[in-house]
Amino acid sequence: MHRQPIFITGIGTDVGKTIVAAILTEALQANYWKPVQAGFSHGTDALRVKDLISNNQSVIHSEVYKFSLPASPHIAARNEKMKVDLELIVEKFRALITKNSPLIIEGAGGLMVPLNENEFVVDLIQKLNASVILVSRNYLGSINHSLLTAEACKQKRLNVIGWIFNDQYLHYEDEIVQWSGFRKIYSIPFAENISKEFVKSESNKIKESLKKFL
Repeated sequence: MHRQPIFITGIGTDVGKTIVAAILTEALQANYWKPVQAGFSHGTDALRVKDLISNNQSVIHSEVYKFSLPASPHIAARNEKMKVDLELIVEKFRALITKNSPLIIEGAGGLMVPLNENEFVVDLIQKLNASVILVSRNYLGSINHSLLTAEACKQKRLNVIGWIFNDQYLHYEDEIVQWSGFRKIYSIPFAENISKEFVKSESNKIKESLKKFL
């Protein structure tokens, strides 16, 4: 089993990171952690993952920072006269990581989302020495966003496990894989209703794919 934490990041916001995180948490019976949550009027991502998984092994860890404003974390923090401290997140990480259970970490937005005035999501990934799964949702413009994300990963020398795609628009997933040089792990079909049953079904399907990469 892959003992480095697995960091879920996307090509932008609202691309399905939380759904992917829930499916992976269920498939691996992993623990889940979203250290920075900005905006929670409709509930937090951690609560959503908790509602979507079926196994009783996974531990859903509390956020280090939880801000009410649905905005970039550095702005949401500033709105509450706070500042996101990456060293505090790393300290909390060391306290919760275990040898027995893999850890799924969900980021905020994409790689270059600012966490404070000087540091970005990519800096947190590096400090946590995490492997990365990239989430791409198929929509007009997602090729550009996907390839820019891939280039940033290469420049920062991140350990990218591969892509998980979701939704259907046009069939260009294989081209993104070819152009980026990163492998495809899985493609989640479009679903009108994301339910516990859907997550359980998809987690069963993805288990075999994951064995090849983790």
